[in-house]
Amino acid sequence: MAPPAPTRAAFLSAVGCYIMWGFMPLLFMGQAAIGFDALEILSHRALWSVLFAAGLVLLAGQWSQVRTALTQPKTVAWLALATGLIAINWGLYVWATTHHATLEASLGYYINPLLNMVVGLWLFRERIDRWGWVAIGLAAVGVLLQALALGRPPWISLILAVSFGAYGVIKKRIPVEAQSGLFIECLILVPFGVAYVAWLQASGAGHAFATPEGFGWALLNGPATVLPLAMFAFAARRMPLSTMGFIQFLAPTLQFCIGLATGEHFTILRGVSFGFIWLGAGVFATAALLRARAARRAMAATAAPV
Repeated sequence: MAPPAPTRAAFLSAVGCYIMWGFMPLLFMGQAAIGFDALEILSHRALWSVLFAAGLVLLAGQWSQVRTALTQPKTVAWLALATGLIAINWGLYVWATTHHATLEASLGYYINPLLNMVVGLWLFRERIDRWGWVAIGLAAVGVLLQALALGRPPWISLILAVSFGAYGVIKKRIPVEAQSGLFIECLILVPFGVAYVAWLQASGAGHAFATPEGFGWALLNGPATVLPLAMFAFAARRMPLSTMGFIQFLAPTLQFCIGLATGEHFTILRGVSFGFIWLGAGVFATAALLRARAARRAMAATAAPV
């Protein structure tokens, strides 16, 4: 039997958002190829994202929520902290994908869900079953081998995973819808983006307004940032998080393939390290699906007539 339309729509939305995130390095590489540096790309993400985020808030009818959030200093302070974390995440990710470190960046998004389990145990007293600990242990071995292969700790991977994990924790605590929160975060970032873009243009070093091609690349940062986040918010509210957890490995897998295709350095030891990470991710995803299946069976048994 085919799943109901909302379930199909949510599934397609989840797959779509992770595919878009997976191909995001190509957007940044395209801009870098015509001269954009990481800070200029980040500035244009902030500049154009705020316009597209405002459009989403308008479509969702959430302007009243935005106004309410902006009158609450505590909420604004939490959103400002979330903005700082996502700016670090965006900036480092852009730098990594434009400096031949896409493989290391992909590693960060493989270990992020496993790191989230540890954070859940520490902050929210969530339980981790034995398969969860197996997944975490495998990921830890993978990170250690990656450090040996690189000759240093995989800082890019770790900072990406920690910054995005901390961002998720803060967003979980803020009573603001995803679209409204994203708009306020972009609103906080936009003065910095505008200031840097204006300085580049005044000094003759800007690329976005020099040619139609540059403007087209810069403008793409808006929908490329906002659309997958909106699709993620739509899917997360309509399908089990365990399923989302399984689908999310699409993004780093595509990033990994892009890193290989663009000729990044890849050794046997790096391959073994990714093997441990993939095994940990597989254990995590399989355990999540089995838990979801057991929960559905328990609910069906409870609802069955006696």
